[in-house]
Amino acid sequence: MKPVELDEIDKKLLMILQENAKTPYSKISGVLGVSEATVHLRIKKLLKLGVIKNFQAIVDAEKVGKNVLAIVAITATPQKYEKVLEELSRIDDVYEIYDVTGEYYTITKIRVKSRDELARVLDKIGSIDGVQSTRTMYVLRVIKEETKIRID
Repeated sequence: MKPVELDEIDKKLLMILQENAKTPYSKISGVLGVSEATVHLRIKKLLKLGVIKNFQAIVDAEKVGKNVLAIVAITATPQKYEKVLEELSRIDDVYEIYDVTGEYYTITKIRVKSRDELARVLDKIGSIDGVQSTRTMYVLRVIKEETKIRID
């Protein structure tokens, strides 16, 4: 996929929005030295191009009771792999799924309220037709978890 061409205004606008998507257009226009209408049009363009996927609140998982974080590496039967990915994507507490190279086929990120809930999710993953094995890593501490993308 070819990257979208971004000028300096687009790049600065994206950095501002990643820091705080609720920043008023008037403040953004002052920082960028353009009109509020230009800010509005640029944001609309970036949404249309898919550079900005969505505006959403970033929730602190622990403050809403999702205290258990685990990374699960999965191996699968090659012929059933696409079906495995579909089934994984339907599990509510699976928040991220990565198709990877190497020893494992996919890496998932799971957030739940308790170890018991984690066990239930792991049982559900293990029962998916095509899953050969799982390796679960219980996260003790999150050192860095970034939602912002550095734009060059």
